[in-house]
Amino acid sequence: MNKLHLPDNIIRLRHAKKLTQEELAHMIGVTKGSVSKWEKGINTPDVLLLPQLAALFDVTVDELIGYEAQLSSEQIRRQYAQLCRDFVTLSFSEAVEKTRTLAHKYYACYPFLLQLCILYCNHYMLAETEADRRFLLQEALGWCDRILENCSDVGVCGDALVLKAILLLYLGKVPEAIEVLEPSADPGRMAGQERTLLVQAYQMAGEMEKAKTYAQAKQYSDLLELVGDTILALALHTNDLAYCEETVRRAKGMIELYHMEQLHPNLTAQFYYQSAVVYAANEKDEEALASLGRFETCVGRLWKEGKAALHGDDYFDLLDTWIDRLPLGSMAPRDKSLIRQNLQDALAHPVFDHLRKKEAFKRLMARILKGGVEYA
Repeated sequence: MNKLHLPDNIIRLRHAKKLTQEELAHMIGVTKGSVSKWEKGINTPDVLLLPQLAALFDVTVDELIGYEAQLSSEQIRRQYAQLCRDFVTLSFSEAVEKTRTLAHKYYACYPFLLQLCILYCNHYMLAETEADRRFLLQEALGWCDRILENCSDVGVCGDALVLKAILLLYLGKVPEAIEVLEPSADPGRMAGQERTLLVQAYQMAGEMEKAKTYAQAKQYSDLLELVGDTILALALHTNDLAYCEETVRRAKGMIELYHMEQLHPNLTAQFYYQSAVVYAANEKDEEALASLGRFETCVGRLWKEGKAALHGDDYFDLLDTWIDRLPLGSMAPRDKSLIRQNLQDALAHPVFDHLRKKEAFKRLMARILKGGVEYA
């Protein structure tokens, strides 16, 4: 539990109400000396007086005493995992209400509030109406603003800023998202060099194991980011087949070199899916089906592993500590049943309409959507 701030809060709230110590004492039924000792931290009010003081100041008892409920990293992960299950097993409204109750309870636990924003980003599409979806996104946007206004953790605030931009894009508020992102995305800024400098600092301090671990984590995350950037490039240049073919050639070389299908099948599946979209859009049916075949392989690996978890391999063998420090550790941000629904939606893309009559596409789609049954 955080340090309580009752003396400071009594002073602040009394001044806000424009009350003297004597006036407050009279209203509560104690002596002026008692109020003075409360404010100096010599004594504290009797527990029975706390609700009366809170009511007088129009605050909750928790706000009066300065209590801010906090969760540990492990507790945050457990709560997030349970909420993911709730969005699958409960009605949507029940899952949302449970999320809101936890948000109010831990409103000052900013790392947890950040994860609730991520939870909404991953599940808002389950709402039945567009109005409900937008309401949830706006609610998460409000949580991001609260984090940015009150949290002193630079890392949490940085993540909240990115999430705010994502939520604005989901809401169609593109100019606002650009306004949020442009300052931090300026290539002339020094931000982004922190991890390299930290590795160098550990090396200079003689802490070689930490230097090696952070260097490997940086290499791993940079690799994932590069594959993600390749997916964006394909989406941006769909009509430029020559550019996309060269991009696919280079990316496939990297994927094979680093064994990405085993290392991170979820991200690699996204790459092959986007490749299939490009080929299908350019009526390169054979290539589109080949990319969907690789997509199927990655999806099959996901089902077989049972989760889209982060992990290393024989080369990236120092990642456990780094992964364990991530807010959600190695666990996936969505339940597997929701991933299956996303796969179905992805394969329903209109760009594949002319492939639907092909037996190869039908068989492939059936195998993918059977999920755990086929790949168990």
